[in-house]
Amino acid sequence: MNPFEMVAIIVVAVMIASVLRAKYGHRSRSDDTSPQEQAENLRLREEVKELKERLKVLERITVDKENALAREIDSLRDR
Repeated sequence: MNPFEMVAIIVVAVMIASVLRAKYGHRSRSDDTSPQEQAENLRLREEVKELKERLKVLERITVDKENALAREIDSLRDR
């Protein structure tokens, strides 16, 4: 293998690595986030937490109503 081929292979390998890094967005997690971004992240996390709690309540209500409806239908069939 001559030196030109070796350099060409290295250049291709570096190009492929940079494309993959750009595609998958690899970057180190550092403390580069501003205080505003940190506050926004915290607010969004709290909002997601509240929405999950509301969703649980809605699911419980829906299941309870379905069960009540099934009981009413069964009681009407028994008549």
